[in-house]
Amino acid sequence: MKPPFSTSSSCPTSILIIRKPRLSPYLFTLLAFILFVTILNGEDFMCIFGQQLQLFVSDSDRPVPRTEKIKTEKLPFSIGKTEEGCDVLSGRWVGDELNRPLYEESDCPYIQPRLTCQEHGRPDKEYQHWRWQPNGCDLPRFNATLMLENLRGKRMMFVGDSLNRDQYVSLVCLLHSIIPEHEKSMETFDSLTVFTAKEYNATIEFYWAPFLLESNSDNAIIHRVSDRIVRKGLKMKILQGTFDDEVKDIVEHSTEDAYSMAMKSILRWVRLNMNPKKTRVFFTSMSPDHEKSIDWGGQLGGNCYNETTLIDDPTCWGSDSRKRIMQVIGDVFSKSKVPISFLNITQLSNYRKDAHTSIYKKQWSLLTPGQLANPVSYADCVHWCLPGLQDTWNELLFTKLFYT
Repeated sequence: MKPPFSTSSSCPTSILIIRKPRLSPYLFTLLAFILFVTILNGEDFMCIFGQQLQLFVSDSDRPVPRTEKIKTEKLPFSIGKTEEGCDVLSGRWVGDELNRPLYEESDCPYIQPRLTCQEHGRPDKEYQHWRWQPNGCDLPRFNATLMLENLRGKRMMFVGDSLNRDQYVSLVCLLHSIIPEHEKSMETFDSLTVFTAKEYNATIEFYWAPFLLESNSDNAIIHRVSDRIVRKGLKMKILQGTFDDEVKDIVEHSTEDAYSMAMKSILRWVRLNMNPKKTRVFFTSMSPDHEKSIDWGGQLGGNCYNETTLIDDPTCWGSDSRKRIMQVIGDVFSKSKVPISFLNITQLSNYRKDAHTSIYKKQWSLLTPGQLANPVSYADCVHWCLPGLQDTWNELLFTKLFYT
């Protein structure tokens, strides 16, 4: 007999008080693990991404029939509103075997082997069957045709790290099944990956940029911020100038102050480079990890390995979720007139300790006998299986984009 959906794990509230916050070990990959900016625009991005992207877009002018003028009070791409007083980010996870998953792992050829948990031996499927249910209202049903029609002649771009790339792949998986095989393509140009829906003259793209103010992978001119942020311990150090300067002027700030400066730099860049009448920009909060099972009342030394239930304590914050950083982001964005939509996926994702790839993924190096004897040592508690949690992120993005 199949066990019922379970959310048996809870999180001791004392953890929130006594555990000192710390940064992720991934050297300031913005917001512990995830930053993305989703850009929707019908115009060229040559001025933003420089020569690499110029080579891609220079032969692709996209005339779009003129439609009625967008009202100033209405955000671009918005076609309706959610129910009055509905906060789609406040809710709970409910089991839904009838409507989840939204696609099968084997049906989407774009999922990388590091995310194909079923193919790599995960014995359970319950993690695929959870649906996010807002309190007091419902999420609009994801509609691939509607999204592609509204992307006609436009570009949608994700910018960020591997977690942002996984959300990008999730969205492609949600859309590609309604597009005939000969009408779609996936291509990579250095740091840029492009999915093209030819019939719609639309592209959905991912640009690899894992750091907020400084890239370690290229010299793209998008990085026009003169101050760089360097992490050390619980403090942030602001480097005035560049890493190449022989004499470096470094000023130490609290982590919160440094993030505040970073957020303000992003807002300033968006204000100077984006046309709010034609473009929507989304900033997504951190994706939590589940590296310490003591965060949810588990045993010392454990992590997400073998976790198949959800955290059921709505007040639980993992030790790496950095609630103070979330407050800083909220404060900076609330005081800004720059039209960036904040997509807060941290708390709803924090409940999902069951949804990580764990050991069920392609391992890119040979595991040692010691690792094989102790799966906790190599379980990936950062990334998420697909289909899975990222599909919910995209349902929320769909809602915020079209029903705001």
